[in-house]
Amino acid sequence: MHRLLAMMAAIALFLGLGAPAVLAAEPFSGTDRVLVSVNGPVDVPAGDQLDTLVVVRGNATISGTVGTIVVVDGTATLTGATTETLVVVSGTADLGAGTTVTGDVRTLDGVVTSQPGAVVQGSVRAMDAGAAAFFAAFGVLLIPALILLFLGFGLATVAAALLVAAFAARQVRGAEALIRHEPGPVLLAGVLGSIALPVLAIVLIATVVGAPIGFAMLFVALPAIAFLAWIVAAIWIGDWLVARMRGAAEPDRPYLAAALGVIVLAVAGIIPFVTTIATLFGFGALLLAAWRMLRRESSPAGSVSAGLAAPVAG
Repeated sequence: MHRLLAMMAAIALFLGLGAPAVLAAEPFSGTDRVLVSVNGPVDVPAGDQLDTLVVVRGNATISGTVGTIVVVDGTATLTGATTETLVVVSGTADLGAGTTVTGDVRTLDGVVTSQPGAVVQGSVRAMDAGAAAFFAAFGVLLIPALILLFLGFGLATVAAALLVAAFAARQVRGAEALIRHEPGPVLLAGVLGSIALPVLAIVLIATVVGAPIGFAMLFVALPAIAFLAWIVAAIWIGDWLVARMRGAAEPDRPYLAAALGVIVLAVAGIIPFVTTIATLFGFGALLLAAWRMLRRESSPAGSVSAGLAAPVAG
């Protein structure tokens, strides 16, 4: 619980103190990478790049490029690093040789030392208690809103999975069977489809006539299919868990598997690449099932043609 509270405080300080500083600074070429460390060391080597680094009661050694650095009751040592904004709260920061701060350095009961060769292009100033309290309170108020937003997305995803289980149970069972019995072809179809379909959409966008189709495919159809693929993978995981707990999968519509699988896969998604791999399996199962359905629909016509042609040949 202590670590959780410390992390929430760090997020509040970033939202209240770091975010306004980022908006006031020059644009930063971001990577969408955010690292929050509590009670542990952090190393950002030369050549590495982060959007945001939050360090709470830990020591950070930074030689790479970081958009915003927030240090709370910890220590940050920057050597040859580049950052846009540095915020130090009840901690210390040492700007070593070759370090460049393109924006401002702000402190609240913090100490910032600058070695020869370090450059701060903005200002270095301490925030007064009133301003710090205002920004911190603003950040704390945003935390419940973010939590509610996260819960809203989670409930919406569970609802979507239940709808899929209710109205497409047979199709989901078929996709699950493909994942279970043919994992290799399914994964290969997912990888190839995730490459070929976006390329096809981009080719269509490059043409005049096909541009609307390409845009719809790239920004509407493919994200929707990817979301559905994730749900299919989640239901497959949920069915596997239900079978282990009950000894058999749900006989009819997999409502329990849908709810359980979404929760488990969402939590497991914290581990790198888990979400990507699961989505690839679901995507491949959908593509393979669609391809085989089209082949089955076209095969009767071929059989009739062959049957009609046989007497003529004779």
